[in-house]
Amino acid sequence: MNRYVRPILTIGFFAALALTSACTVRPLYSSAPATSAGTATMSEELASIAIKPVTTREAQQVRNHLMFLFYGGGAEPANPAYTLTVSVSPRIDTAASIQWTTEDEEPTAKTVTMRGTYRLTAADGTQVASGRRQIASSFDVPGQEFAAIRAERDAKDRAARELAELIRLAVAQDIARR
Repeated sequence: MNRYVRPILTIGFFAALALTSACTVRPLYSSAPATSAGTATMSEELASIAIKPVTTREAQQVRNHLMFLFYGGGAEPANPAYTLTVSVSPRIDTAASIQWTTEDEEPTAKTVTMRGTYRLTAADGTQVASGRRQIASSFDVPGQEFAAIRAERDAKDRAARELAELIRLAVAQDIARR
């Protein structure tokens, strides 16, 4: 029985080796070029993306955090290689169907679901990538009105920051595939 198992294991090993030889894994912030034809690193590629202005507060929070992630506190590129269009829509739901309520039967916990879509276009106008991401952030609704408003706003801000992180990773993956 041993003489049959070894050849099968050997063939399986070489098959697995052949399948994984096409895979490439490298750190997002490596100093290797981001694309096979280019000489720019991923951080340089991300810094060459201009982000279009937005109209809502939540979208502005996402845009601001993306600008910080892409430019590291620097200025937007003068001659961008890419343009990123972002749209964001928040939705607020009760966090659970059975929960503690106040005397007025108002729920005491809610969840903000922030959905974002992005479209990355090259300088010549061709679409490079597009996608959707979403993130949820829960918050407690205290009895004081101002505290409840502030808790909701903080949850939206948290969700916007996390959504920006997801979009940055998606854009980096899209550029790396290109």
